Amino acid sequence: MTDTQNLTQGIPASVALLGTGPMGAPIARNILAGGVPLTLWNRTAEKARAIEGGQVAATPAGAAAEAVLTVLPDLPQVAGLLSGDDGLLAGWRAARIEEPVLVVHGTVSPVAVAEFAEHCRRQHGVTVVDAPLSGGTIGAEEGRLSTMVGGPSDVVQRLLPLFGLYSSTVVRFGETGAGSTVKACNQIVVSATVTALAEAMAVATASGLDPEKVQSILAGGLADSEVLRQKGRRWIDGDFEGGGSAKNQLKDLNFIAEIAKDRGLKLPLSASVRGAFELMIAAGDGELDHTGIYRTVLGQAG
Repeated sequence: MTDTQNLTQGIPASVALLGTGPMGAPIARNILAGGVPLTLWNRTAEKARAIEGGQVAATPAGAAAEAVLTVLPDLPQVAGLLSGDDGLLAGWRAARIEEPVLVVHGTVSPVAVAEFAEHCRRQHGVTVVDAPLSGGTIGAEEGRLSTMVGGPSDVVQRLLPLFGLYSSTVVRFGETGAGSTVKACNQIVVSATVTALAEAMAVATASGLDPEKVQSILAGGLADSEVLRQKGRRWIDGDFEGGGSAKNQLKDLNFIAEIAKDRGLKLPLSASVRGAFELMIAAGDGELDHTGIYRTVLGQAG
């Protein structure tokens, strides 16, 4: 058996990835580097064509495969790919794929994705697996994402070799929706850490301290974090373009509030961070990286 055959053993016979944005593109490259043929679709086709080695489909129907990975902002975008002559459902029928698997890699509502999965199973025979990701674009590029999975055990087991091509950690937590609940737990920590570091950098700046030196101290002690390692330069350089947007961070915080209400929990820190991001977006900074909450903190100081 060749090295490529070893890498692809156990992976579904056909794989597609829909959504070749900042996260989807490096995931696609890692899949292709693993020797797996990959069909790509993106609303802006040029972004899909930029990925060397992939086969670009003109429509979602043309990307219908046994396993379809979606790397899109939210569940409505995924649901929008299903219907119509150009949709996945038509594509699966044309390809005679009887038990397709639809993987939702975006961060979505656990409640909504569980309901969506049940609808897809009953109405269309499609298995939906929620598998949100953590690790950011750097983790995606380096193939060391953490993937939190919810879905039927036997289906998830078949997907593990595929997920392993771009993830260093893959854990199944239960049925569909469980992965998104774990991602909400992750986002509580990420959003709070980003905001705490932004406040620390605001204090340093307002006090006339060198932020690079302050960060070197933080990195050497208990305040160190993956957020500081990946994002620290943004506060030093004042560059908040690109990256994980504040708009998406607020979307995640809204999901956290939804879960807390459903579970009868009060989460004071998450509520406070959510309020800060609401102010950031109201100020017109929603498209900036979430580290740009620093600008909101300084703006409130006058």
